Amino acid sequence: MRHFGHIAPEVRKRLFHQEPCEFSADSPARLLSVALGATLYSPATRPRLAEDVLKQAGRGVVSMVLCLEDSIDDAEVPAGEENLVRQLTDLARRPGADLPLLFVRVRAPEQIPDLVRRLGPAVRTLSGFVLPKFTEERGAPFLAALSAAEAECGRRLFAMPVLESPELLYRETRVQTLEGIFRAVDRHRDRVLALRLGVTDFCSSYGLRRGPDMTAYDVQIVASVIADVVNMLGRADGTGFTVTGPVWEYFRVQERMFKPQLRQSPFLQVQAAELRTRLIEHAMDGLLREISLDHANGLLGKTCIHPSHVLPVHALSVVSHEEFSDAQDILKPERCGGGVLRSAYTNKMNEVKPHRAWAERTLLRAEVFGVANEDIGFVELLAAGLPD
Repeated sequence: MRHFGHIAPEVRKRLFHQEPCEFSADSPARLLSVALGATLYSPATRPRLAEDVLKQAGRGVVSMVLCLEDSIDDAEVPAGEENLVRQLTDLARRPGADLPLLFVRVRAPEQIPDLVRRLGPAVRTLSGFVLPKFTEERGAPFLAALSAAEAECGRRLFAMPVLESPELLYRETRVQTLEGIFRAVDRHRDRVLALRLGVTDFCSSYGLRRGPDMTAYDVQIVASVIADVVNMLGRADGTGFTVTGPVWEYFRVQERMFKPQLRQSPFLQVQAAELRTRLIEHAMDGLLREISLDHANGLLGKTCIHPSHVLPVHALSVVSHEEFSDAQDILKPERCGGGVLRSAYTNKMNEVKPHRAWAERTLLRAEVFGVANEDIGFVELLAAGLPD
């Protein structure tokens, strides 16, 4: 699979200076953690789940979570498990099917080995499990169950813990909780693919819900948690993990209080005014702003609950030609001693030592999402990826 692989080769050639690389479920974890992109959630109870997975893969989705937790009613869990096993078995019987990275969000540790045993050979369709409401105490049994299931089936299975518990939100317990989470995931570092933020649960603890005109970063109590999670779990010194962005809940807005957040000029320059209107009508201007703020705050990828959210996440994850040029200059072997240089675009200072970690992360993102041609911006990437 590859990002933007659903776009015709000739279109990719026009868009990209360096095209996104190909990868598979067997690729190195460091690459896959960046490649997750927009992770689309789907209830495991959907009667045509196998067809839905294939359809979304054909539209550019590279990672999905099949949910047995909050997205379904408590009474639906047994039927959801049965449906999940049946649908994944169906997918496993389709030779040559291009599957995205598939994860199952479970409720309890014992579901992990049980589902792996029930899947049998069809477990090869799975890349891992999403672990809800993760803390050191609650997470340890999940990670132990995953380790045992992995040993039993002989297949690498990743964990994606969800950070969403009240202990993480409350000020008096936050640091202690984060320290415990770090201890738990550090012991299973090779197995933990990414940490996911459950911002909806954070808001729930205070009876809050952000509107379509507000990003997660406008809700200060949520923004403070994101900052502390990145501070303690997302460091670029080799101890950190990939932390993914929070879910965007909206896909159509009936009424607005504030002005749209998308400037007209980038769309007018490429004769895409109609695309801007469509994005605004579907609350995508707020989503685009939140994705930009995710990146600025050290998050990569995003939890998505609607297929229309996938392309914006991927389009804004593409490395610009200017970013690529700066990163390459900073990482040239002759620059290893440090120093300051003017960027090739002559519009900024590149300081080699402080910007080195940024440059390394940027080149890894460039490998996965590609590098846009010099004259290509996010509008062209959005327009090219939209279905006809």
